[in-house]
Amino acid sequence: MQRLPHDATHLILSVGGNDALMRSEILHAPVRSTSEALCLFADIAARFEEHYRLAVDACRRATLPLCLCTIYNGCFADPSFQRTVTMALTIFNDAILRVGFELRLPMIDLRFVCSCPADLANPIEPSSIGGARIARALVNVLSGAKGDMCPARVFVDH
Repeated sequence: MQRLPHDATHLILSVGGNDALMRSEILHAPVRSTSEALCLFADIAARFEEHYRLAVDACRRATLPLCLCTIYNGCFADPSFQRTVTMALTIFNDAILRVGFELRLPMIDLRFVCSCPADLANPIEPSSIGGARIARALVNVLSGAKGDMCPARVFVDH
């Protein structure tokens, strides 16, 4: 935020993928029960959400329109590992979505934008096709385009 250009008009926050990568060792951690595994994930989720909220607060202090992005699921060759990664990323994406819903911010769910193997150049990086799809999603959000965008609505009681 300290390097934010003075002529910026909007902010897009797309973070969390590297946080997930840095915690990926948990996928191989030995546990005695499913409950123990869920508690490990709960701890990671709580820390991520705490840091994520700080990042969102910093962005909101800039008083520019802010859009949040979830983390796409990647594309791993091993179907079993892909399934595990997709499940594990839900703890990060849940935090992102809850914060966005709570603050009534526009969001792009990148799991729907980069959703097929051609969208990724390797397991964790968008290809030129995926990059173009992300760019279109950003333009649609920033311009308020309706077209093929189907905005979802979530109702909260506050």
